[in-house]
Amino acid sequence: MAQVFVYLRVSTDVQDVANQKAGVVAYCLEQRFEAPAFVEDTASGRKGWRERPLGALIGRCQAGDVLVVSEISRLARSTLQVLEIMQECATREVRLHAVKNRIVLDGSLQARVIATVFGLAAEIERELIAARTREALRKMKAEGVQLGRPKGRAKKHKLDAHADRIEQYLKLGLDKLAIAKLVGCAPNTLYKWLQHSK
Repeated sequence: MAQVFVYLRVSTDVQDVANQKAGVVAYCLEQRFEAPAFVEDTASGRKGWRERPLGALIGRCQAGDVLVVSEISRLARSTLQVLEIMQECATREVRLHAVKNRIVLDGSLQARVIATVFGLAAEIERELIAARTREALRKMKAEGVQLGRPKGRAKKHKLDAHADRIEQYLKLGLDKLAIAKLVGCAPNTLYKWLQHSK
């Protein structure tokens, strides 16, 4: 029996994830896709699609399965990768549905043309956003706005709240690796804090 998989590119924007899910669930109900399995991907879009959970998901799909995404641009950052994903799905006879774009990508010439257009549009949009961001940062720098983290040590440090505990652990003779684990920080963070707190 054919399975339905829903692939979600999860970002740090909670509202974005909720919107993706809502749109995809409504589409699955409309298409009468029963019991879809959700796969959430938090890996960087800079990684190749085969190295992300998407690659593993497509790898386990069988002929006749359905893969639903909220939109084509969620598959990958580049048009070339989108086309590769489409080709892989077509080779495996997996039907790829893009909800927002309202298209079914089945490997046909028409589907490839549509995917190219949407993928290219998403790529151009990302480039424009990046260019606008760079321009805004250049303008701020020219106006004398300090960019990045301020130099020197921050006035407050997250380990300041644990100062008494750390002091007790040191008196008990615990090694710094163990202390770092107990206060929930990386060993390097503890070493730097100890240097600055002397």
